[in-house]
Amino acid sequence: MEVKARAPGKIILAGEHAVVHGSTAVAASIDLYTYFTFSSASPSDSNDTLKLQFKDDALEFSWHIERIKEALPDLGFPFSSTPTTCSAESIKAVATLVEEKNIPEAKKFLASGVSAFLWLYACIQGFKPATVAVTSELPLGSGLGSSASFCVALAAALLGFSGSVPLDTSHQGWLSYEESDLELLNKWAFEGEKLIHGKPSGIDNTVSAYGNMIKFRSGSLTRIKSSFPLRMLITNTKVGRNTKALVAGVSERMLRHHDAMNFIFKAVNSISEELATILQSPVHDDHVSVTQTEEKLEELMEMNQGLLQSMGVSHASIETVLQTTLKYKLSSKLTGAGGGGCVLTLLPSLLSTTVLDKVIAELESCGFQCFTAAIGGKGAEVCFNDKP
Repeated sequence: MEVKARAPGKIILAGEHAVVHGSTAVAASIDLYTYFTFSSASPSDSNDTLKLQFKDDALEFSWHIERIKEALPDLGFPFSSTPTTCSAESIKAVATLVEEKNIPEAKKFLASGVSAFLWLYACIQGFKPATVAVTSELPLGSGLGSSASFCVALAAALLGFSGSVPLDTSHQGWLSYEESDLELLNKWAFEGEKLIHGKPSGIDNTVSAYGNMIKFRSGSLTRIKSSFPLRMLITNTKVGRNTKALVAGVSERMLRHHDAMNFIFKAVNSISEELATILQSPVHDDHVSVTQTEEKLEELMEMNQGLLQSMGVSHASIETVLQTTLKYKLSSKLTGAGGGGCVLTLLPSLLSTTVLDKVIAELESCGFQCFTAAIGGKGAEVCFNDKP
């Protein structure tokens, strides 16, 4: 049996940075995915190894099962439905397993993902040989939730592959997890995120696992369901940014201009709440209603972007995207930390492909990377195939 799983990336539709100061933010899944494929070793295969293939990077790592067992002797027992946090001792053991592979310097960014893979694999699947391949449509480190997508797809594949949750293996095509199993999957993915980020918020993996959208405020997550079809152009400026420094910069500005920044955060909160209300409202199929709704969303995006600029988190590359899309009467805002990263542009339903192609060509001529994505789709899914 071969098991394939996929999990989507995410965007912040409204509220980034202000959420740190008590405002509401809204995040949504996008139909760009990370994929994991698990193949069990055949009985005739005497090679007792676990292989991990990063197809996009043309890299493969392998470990003898006995070596993993030696490094993590407390694992490999019958599967526990309670996700396990990696202890400090186990973190060192996993790090040693990764270091032994001598990952090329240019690919060192993969090391934390490999650590998450080894820990989740040993916890859920135990000490069994397999070949695991991973590919992703998400650019790394750009604020689109690539690491959470990695952990969610991995957990989805592992739970399906190990038979730890009841799934219909005869089902043709992509299969969604039941609600209770999604909760378990999400908790396991969060343990993987901890190995990659240390102290993740849990927002990215929750959006990736469940799909659709969430509102979050002061540590509280609320899942919301939108039936309004929304498409975005996502422009990756390819400009790296220091998220911690950007967050700290907003906090410092808050100290210098407390009253003004408070008004800004309250305004962002209103934008997030209104946006969430619009997206959850009943959909009318006529073009007039759809266009009016899209125009409201565009205005909210523009206002949110203006407030983000006043927080000091824009960047020359982001401004270039804004000016370029504005020429075509399209509304954009940064998503995530800012200072580079990605920019969202709402694509109205009546926008012609000719105009979209022109926008993309102009942005790509600036050295940017463009994707189009549907917003608020399904979360983690799995499919089963009989190996030939």
